[in-house]
Amino acid sequence: MKKNVCVIITNRANFARMKSLLIEIKKSKKLNLQIVLSGSALSHRFGQLEHELRKNKLLPIAKSFFLIDGSDPITQAKSTSLAITEFATIFSKIKPDMVVTVGDRYETIATAIASAYMNIPLAHLQGGEVSGNLDEMVRHSITKLASYHFTTTKKSKERVIKLGEEKSRVFFSGCPGMDLLKFCQKKITKNFFNKVSYTGTKFIFNKKYLLVVNHPVSTENKKYNLKQINILLKTLTKINMHKIMFWPNADAYSDIISSQMRTFREKYKNNDFTFIINASPEDYATLLNNASCLVGNSSSFIREGSQLGIPALILGNRQSKREVGKNIIQCDYNPNQIIKKIKFQIKKKKYKKQKIYGNGNAGKLIAKTIEKINPTIKKQITY
Repeated sequence: MKKNVCVIITNRANFARMKSLLIEIKKSKKLNLQIVLSGSALSHRFGQLEHELRKNKLLPIAKSFFLIDGSDPITQAKSTSLAITEFATIFSKIKPDMVVTVGDRYETIATAIASAYMNIPLAHLQGGEVSGNLDEMVRHSITKLASYHFTTTKKSKERVIKLGEEKSRVFFSGCPGMDLLKFCQKKITKNFFNKVSYTGTKFIFNKKYLLVVNHPVSTENKKYNLKQINILLKTLTKINMHKIMFWPNADAYSDIISSQMRTFREKYKNNDFTFIINASPEDYATLLNNASCLVGNSSSFIREGSQLGIPALILGNRQSKREVGKNIIQCDYNPNQIIKKIKFQIKKKKYKKQKIYGNGNAGKLIAKTIEKINPTIKKQITY
């Protein structure tokens, strides 16, 4: 009999991290894939993902709506509580043998809590990483709720074991997001933006550009996040190069960033800014691969960026403690420093590729490991 493996998809980045694994589980003769689509993945505002899943013949078995409208710590906490209720109800109906989740967001901790209280073994991807913000607190909490761990780096594996997890249940797999880099295009084609949802200035396909992603920092206050995005947007107008910018994720204070981006877009209509709402994981990888420099605080600049060798400038403290490649330079939201370091990175062109986060076969490795596992819950600290 096939094992029911339930995979939770909650947002666009989450899907990019899981896509290769979803495909491998679906192909398996020993596993039955159960996809639950939830959170901002169901919201048009954050780039609704159901069409993308269906295009890849990855059909959700259930949907979970729990995202409360708003953008502050209160709505995030309330969304978490609703998500626990929703996931518990779904799990009771579909009866998974194992639940698989990724990362460190509020939807992930909700998945972990619901699984733990329903005695369903949880496999967690990307545990053991450090980032120095709210995500890290959530990430390590999920490690203690999970029964199986698939880490993206060797150092992360060591940290998970140091947290008291049984060595035989911790696997260094690499990040499944790296698996998709083999599909990214070497050049932006003339028709590329026909399949990408965007606003702002139309991008001329043979132009050089900066790729910008700036997510909110939940551990900072509203004033801090507002100041950050305003400094960044105004500073980027002084860089004589096209800017392709993605909207932020659904973390607390995302509304503040989105609002400032919309105001900026209307005020500077003739500026070289293209704002992207949503793109497939492969199209996003193509944009990464062809950028002159990556600017902002996205972990993809660190993971995928290092493997592609793309120069990147990481801003603020959202990613300040992560393992980084030689392609990374970091600085605060200081206009002069941002301009100086972007210009430096542009001149570098490309760095030597580094495979810190895996070799591009994580999805297959994780699926094969799950095939061999007889899922059980064993939670006793090892020291």
